[in-house]
Amino acid sequence: MKHDAYYPEPLELEAYGNGGFRFGEMSHVGSLLILQSGIYGWDVTEFDDAHPNGFQAVFDEAEAHEFLIFGTGDKQRFPSKELRSSFENAGLGLEVMDTGAAARTYNVLISEGRKVAAAFIAVD
Repeated sequence: MKHDAYYPEPLELEAYGNGGFRFGEMSHVGSLLILQSGIYGWDVTEFDDAHPNGFQAVFDEAEAHEFLIFGTGDKQRFPSKELRSSFENAGLGLEVMDTGAAARTYNVLISEGRKVAAAFIAVD
């Protein structure tokens, strides 16, 4: 589930770690969901809690995104077949990597003007 928007559009991340993220001269403690509609707090705090219902906001805005980058925490982990199928059914690509690599990749893609969504599990 996503929370109210922290920022009404996607921005590059300024920093990650210490259990949160910094963007737009603000900071957020916890996981983060970035959509074309804005930047939101995200309830998924552990990789094992990453079920399709946790990505519903992404699916609701699927037409606005090319794909989703999923930062899976301190190490790269691969999603279940159920989650991969949910993204396929929504017509969205899914790229998974550890949160650090995902944040760096997201920043490059945003700087290129790509319409990418991102879900980052916070790391220490």
